[in-house]
Amino acid sequence: MEHTCNGCPEYQELSRRHFMAASGVTMAALAIPSWMPRVAIAKDYRSTQRDIIISIYLRGAADGLTICAPYADNGYYSNRPNLAIPRPDSGLTPRLTDLDNFFGLPPGMLPLLPAYQAGRLLFVHAAGSTDPSRSHFDAQRFMEVGKANDLTLSTGWLGRHLAGVGAMVPGSLLRGIGISTGLQRTLVGGPLTLPIPDLDGFGILGNSGTTTQRKIALNDMYALTVDPLRSAGLNSVNTIDLLNTINFATYAPGGGAVYPAGGFGLALKQTAALIKANVGVEAIAIDIGGWDTHAAQGVTTGTMHNLMTTLSSTLAAFHTDMFSATNPSFSLVAMSEFGRRVGESGSLGTDHGHGNVMIVMGNCVGGGRVFSNWTGLGARQIYQNLALQVTTDYRDVLGEIVQNRLGNPDLATVFPGYAPTFRGVFSC
Repeated sequence: MEHTCNGCPEYQELSRRHFMAASGVTMAALAIPSWMPRVAIAKDYRSTQRDIIISIYLRGAADGLTICAPYADNGYYSNRPNLAIPRPDSGLTPRLTDLDNFFGLPPGMLPLLPAYQAGRLLFVHAAGSTDPSRSHFDAQRFMEVGKANDLTLSTGWLGRHLAGVGAMVPGSLLRGIGISTGLQRTLVGGPLTLPIPDLDGFGILGNSGTTTQRKIALNDMYALTVDPLRSAGLNSVNTIDLLNTINFATYAPGGGAVYPAGGFGLALKQTAALIKANVGVEAIAIDIGGWDTHAAQGVTTGTMHNLMTTLSSTLAAFHTDMFSATNPSFSLVAMSEFGRRVGESGSLGTDHGHGNVMIVMGNCVGGGRVFSNWTGLGARQIYQNLALQVTTDYRDVLGEIVQNRLGNPDLATVFPGYAPTFRGVFSC
């Protein structure tokens, strides 16, 4: 969200296009959104016991071999003589912190250790899309729509989930939010779903003295139109009133949690306030960019260390905040389009790879472990002799969330052409 990067030209262009496409929009839904479903016939899987889902996308292809390092695999050290972090028992500083006698956390991820030890955080390693693309644009699109190489599919997996189930809170004005200037493709197709970059600042810009009159005029204007424009316009105006009932500016996190400054910290802090307000929101999508580390990766100081520190300290604050008292149940998943290559580059970075790590946090996560079908980092074990194999399809993890925690068994619609294999991500 707030990070610059030393990424490849494609990633920089992708980031620029995303910004340009979304910039200049004050009230995104006061026109007919291209992503709005024309017809949504929801099956009644309604239940107040469903989790709220937070989908976090690490844009730029994060290096999972650093985020959760396989220190017991000798290939990690032989392939990365400069970027591998010393073993937990090395006595060196900095060094990894052991998780399970095989994987370890780098210093930048250490804020997540308490959540891991509490059993509420799980790493899923050697995970990702089995599609071989190393294009940021294609890989992100394929993962967000939930199917590779299908340009006819424009809606996102999470948007289709929302469109396929009844509202968790009947009569909700807002079911999905992308905390961004433009709606993440993951949520495209979701009913009552909006992109809002700052939940505390969503409103009608201009002279505050005429806000009420302009709001009345907008209501009158859209009341005279027909759907879908009428519903989109009126819902946007009503959403402004809804969010104004939540005092985001003075929200006090529970348990003494302190969210880091910056866009990602603000987004998760506002997410916590929104969830606790119980206004019916079911899905929140957040991006954190800058992970395209081709050069000067900086695993213990520098670019990636700073990114990991932002990610982990923000997730740790959210964990403390949400588990300080009885709050609505949630499932949080963080993933990236693909991982980095096993070997380091001459510029002390890593190029586009394949397999990666996913992070899952929540009330019912079977955490305190690293789940992985690990095939190794040896010369004959890695994908195309370059990268970590994908042995767990990312849709296996998402599918288990959708069915077991979001109450939607219609996985054939959410993930067309794929039948997820559940991996035991959840303990309840």
